[in-house]
Amino acid sequence: MEKEVKYTTWVENATGIQGTARSLDGELQVQVSSPLKPVAGTNPEQLVGLALATCLNATIEAEEKRRGYDHQSVVRVKSEMGPDTPGYQFWVTAYVKIPQVDRQTAQAILKKAEQRCPMAKLLGANPNVTIKLVDEFEEV
Repeated sequence: MEKEVKYTTWVENATGIQGTARSLDGELQVQVSSPLKPVAGTNPEQLVGLALATCLNATIEAEEKRRGYDHQSVVRVKSEMGPDTPGYQFWVTAYVKIPQVDRQTAQAILKKAEQRCPMAKLLGANPNVTIKLVDEFEEV
């Protein structure tokens, strides 16, 4: 079966962990840096977290609207990095709050969103990725 592509983007990093990464269409340019150094810039942990939070919440929003609810969900993602052999690894936890519905309905919305969200599908099979429904967020 041939894939049907609805959108394509190209991004590039030619500087490594310190410098600039960009989309080749010129719409996005990001200063990048290591989270382990006191240098201004965005790091891969933030970008992975932001990608999952945005994609998952957009998918939840579609499911909320499909069910006739106003969009009120919020997704917070904690991205952690630690040593691995060799190199490093990430642990990513998404905390999802859907306050306008009861817990059973929120779980059903989240389950459907996890099945539909491209980032959740991409990352979800990894044992280092967890998606949790919460009633309240912990203080950061």
